Amino acid sequence: MKKILVILLSSALSVSALAATNSSGSTKKHKHRHHQKSHVATTTAAAAAPSDPILDTVAAKPATATKTKNSKKRATQQASANGQPRLYSYSAYAVDAKSGQVLVTKNPDVQLPIASITKLMTAMVLLDSGADLDEYVTIADDDVDRLRNTYSRLKVGMQLRRRDLLLLALMSSENRASFALARTAYPGGIKEFIRRMNAKAESLGMTHTQFYDPTGLTVQNKSTATDLSKMVKAAFSYDLIREDTTTKGADVMLSPRYVHRYINSDALVRTSKFQIELSKTGFINEAGHCLVLYSIVDNRPIVMVFLNSAGKSGRLVDAIAVKNYVDKMQ
Repeated sequence: MKKILVILLSSALSVSALAATNSSGSTKKHKHRHHQKSHVATTTAAAAAPSDPILDTVAAKPATATKTKNSKKRATQQASANGQPRLYSYSAYAVDAKSGQVLVTKNPDVQLPIASITKLMTAMVLLDSGADLDEYVTIADDDVDRLRNTYSRLKVGMQLRRRDLLLLALMSSENRASFALARTAYPGGIKEFIRRMNAKAESLGMTHTQFYDPTGLTVQNKSTATDLSKMVKAAFSYDLIREDTTTKGADVMLSPRYVHRYINSDALVRTSKFQIELSKTGFINEAGHCLVLYSIVDNRPIVMVFLNSAGKSGRLVDAIAVKNYVDKMQ
């Protein structure tokens, strides 16, 4: 069985820097360490925010960046008797996490599939379990997605520390990592974990939410924007969730000769467009593109939820629009 080494966690490491670390001397060192326990080394050097193809497109062509068959129709659905921004998302909700003031609403109580937004609940239930985060977990055949056949670089038989699986699940929405965490957290296995996910939702007052798996790959995982705002506020109280969801990238040694760069699935986090303290994206065909954020806007803690957005960039456009709208309220 292969033990996987997460060798670098960094918001600033470039591809050229990675190449430098894989020089002949370093390669030999990596071969040796591949059979040792993994660890995460962080870097603190600051760097200018990198360019991002998705957000570059949004900035250049905000009106056309999210063209789909229904995007024009959706963009005009929400408008503006009250001055709220027009949104590409079918459902949206923004609230001041401190005062409770609702700032933006659009179909906030419609129950919809939530895709990988699910993983925030998975992370909370895992951390509530008290499971040893430094214990190695072996990727098993049960962790393989046979519902949608999504790809994973985590092969059956590989071993990773539980904390590294959590990072990959939250930062890069790694489905196999998420399922392995849920499968191994409690003696009752996956069924007990899902039961606890629903119990946690109930305890948070998420009365229109249901979970059937820990990844979000099933269309049966459903919630509302209002309910998800409660989940985001709860997740914000977990230091590790805040840290992992806002990590820009990590390099993972998948074999003695191959290091793969995992990146954050949220382009807003990758480019530091504004202050984001927690983030999670989601997508399956039935759910559309989804995004939740806990952000700081004009010194106010703002929770944003966007569900079933038109096009891959629509949720990003919406987040920026809501951020600008809140800025102008002062």
